[in-house]
Amino acid sequence: MAQARVARFQLTPARRGKRLLKNIWDSRYMYLLLVPGLLFFAFFRYVPMYGIQLAWKEFAANLGVAGSPWIGWENFRFIFAEADFWNSLRNTLIIAGMQLIFVFPFPIILAILFNEVRQKKTKRVMQIILTFPHFLSWVILSSILTNLLGNSGVVNNIIVAMGGEKVNFLMNKGIFRWLLIFSLLWKESGWNAILYMATITAIDPALYEAATIDGANRWHRIRYITWPGISTIVTATFILRIGSIMDAGYMQVLNLYNPAVYEVGDILDTYIYRITFEKAPDYGVSTAVGMFKGVVNAVLMLSAEVVSRKFNGEGLF
Repeated sequence: MAQARVARFQLTPARRGKRLLKNIWDSRYMYLLLVPGLLFFAFFRYVPMYGIQLAWKEFAANLGVAGSPWIGWENFRFIFAEADFWNSLRNTLIIAGMQLIFVFPFPIILAILFNEVRQKKTKRVMQIILTFPHFLSWVILSSILTNLLGNSGVVNNIIVAMGGEKVNFLMNKGIFRWLLIFSLLWKESGWNAILYMATITAIDPALYEAATIDGANRWHRIRYITWPGISTIVTATFILRIGSIMDAGYMQVLNLYNPAVYEVGDILDTYIYRITFEKAPDYGVSTAVGMFKGVVNAVLMLSAEVVSRKFNGEGLF
């Protein structure tokens, strides 16, 4: 008897399809908002994947992508035999590692500090000042840094005026990577802190009030309320950062580096740029390097997801 009642309420595939269409129609405006994003990913993320086949081809402009001859793994063998490739890979990992250690935690700390500022006007002014550099391109910021740190820049003029000798910051191998880190902190920290600040804002203020009544100081409130409240979003952003570790800041490096610091500043993206545009174009080799980057990033992100779920109990997916 019970089975008969259950069968009565079970929907047939046709009725399930009609209900799904009705739900989509009822929420049509919400789905309509997804269209621009879907079109963006379709045209700029998935359609270009057609060209991935060039990694296994010797590209000929007169034959096109589809007509170019297959050469197997020759492009990969070529890049793995190139000293410049291994140098750029090493630089990419070092710079990305420095970004992970020094740049990634800073917006989190900044958001927590902003949360502790009680004067709203002061907080607003600080946010505007720290967020503004994000809206400037690396072309503009590199010009500012050149005017500040160049051989005839403001900093060197001050050093000379104080009786010192000029320091060629932009062509100094020992300084260049740190210049990348500090300029990235300057440009993106304020903007990246917004995500964490929004998460902190969603924390129930009653938790802070109750903790204050119980005698908790600021450190206790940060440790036992603020941090657990943002730990999920920190985990998600950390996994995403691990998944893009082979991207060490193409536009930043391209606009700041020069032949004098290629040894410490040439990353995979700038290596691809150079072999594609500064020499005789070899689109097969550059595609192979890009393919290598994508596979490594995917493996690292999935590995970070597994490790996070095992030790932290939560992940991105």
